[in-house]
Amino acid sequence: MKKKFIVILGGGESGVGAALLAKKNGLKIFLSDSGIIREKYKKILIKNEIPFEEKRHTENFILKNAMKVIKSPGFSRNHPFIKKIISLGIPIQSELEFGKSYIENSYVIGITGSNGKTTTCSIIYKILKKKGINVGLAGNIGYSFSKEAIKKKMFIY
Repeated sequence: MKKKFIVILGGGESGVGAALLAKKNGLKIFLSDSGIIREKYKKILIKNEIPFEEKRHTENFILKNAMKVIKSPGFSRNHPFIKKIISLGIPIQSELEFGKSYIENSYVIGITGSNGKTTTCSIIYKILKKKGINVGLAGNIGYSFSKEAIKKKMFIY
């Protein structure tokens, strides 16, 4: 049986962003969230005709049909379902890896550390924007990297 879908685990900002990027690139998508998807994200999924489920992961369907899994940051590699996906040899990517694969000829500035990431990102973003550079802001600042990748910008993550 041929695998059919890019399965996105997580229906929050990053999962919905990955779904929009996948849809824009003509991929068949299925989004699954074990919790309740916030109304604003449901509206985006419905508007863009992206199939989804909430309050569960239909494991049999996902394992049979996933050609690749995009996992939201909240999913640990140690999660039992992720371990099952890995054991079956289904490729897994983070939302960031997935988004980055669609931006060529672009730079990513990554800010790490315990304190000051949001402030540092915001300052760099404002400096580059003021210089007229086509720049996006994504990551822990509340925006999905994949959603921003649709706009094809230089990124501060």
